Amino acid sequence: MIIAIDGPAGSGKSSTAKAVAQRLGFLYIDTGAMYRAVTVAALEQKVALDEASLDPMLDRIAVDLSHKDGQLHVALNGRDVTQAIRAPEITQNVSAVSAVRIVRERMVEAQRRIARNFVSQGGGVILDGRDIGTVVFPNADLKIFLQADPEERARRRQKELQAKGIETPLQELLEAMIERDRKDSSRAIAPLKAAEDAIIIDTTSLTFEEQVVQVVNLASKIGT
Repeated sequence: MIIAIDGPAGSGKSSTAKAVAQRLGFLYIDTGAMYRAVTVAALEQKVALDEASLDPMLDRIAVDLSHKDGQLHVALNGRDVTQAIRAPEITQNVSAVSAVRIVRERMVEAQRRIARNFVSQGGGVILDGRDIGTVVFPNADLKIFLQADPEERARRRQKELQAKGIETPLQELLEAMIERDRKDSSRAIAPLKAAEDAIIIDTTSLTFEEQVVQVVNLASKIGT
């Protein structure tokens, strides 16, 4: 089974996908982390965020995902960048990087390969992002689109950063969230949108446990 969870930043898709994967015994593939790792490489190498510059850079890097001690780890050319990919400057630039055609093609190819290999061995896979149900796996067995009010999403992001010792004004995060939504929804390649057959879940007033249970229940119905 392949489960696709899409939604805007801060809607809870990544944390929900991780929890659902753990409860169902599925492989979790963090697609957003892969784009963030490419962004880390681009900024470190001072590469312009356009196709002409990013194309040759992609031949020089390798992005790998692994699960250790129940946690997802992201490696860039063998170096652990799990924490580095969450830095504010990466968040500010990842939309521009992920909107580049060649970047999306390479990452989508990798995501499909990882998922299909696991499913072919009898396992289940869950992926989250912004175009999983519309582009990466349009024939996914279950498609979920999570959404929430921008203010609530900004508060969630602020709490995440505070847990890491990073203090950021709520208004600044809200403005960044709205701008990220605009970029993701208006980009020419694979824009953020719900698939026509996706089940939409508004998480604004839901607890984390409630949204996880909803997805697990939906997956269980399909699997029976």
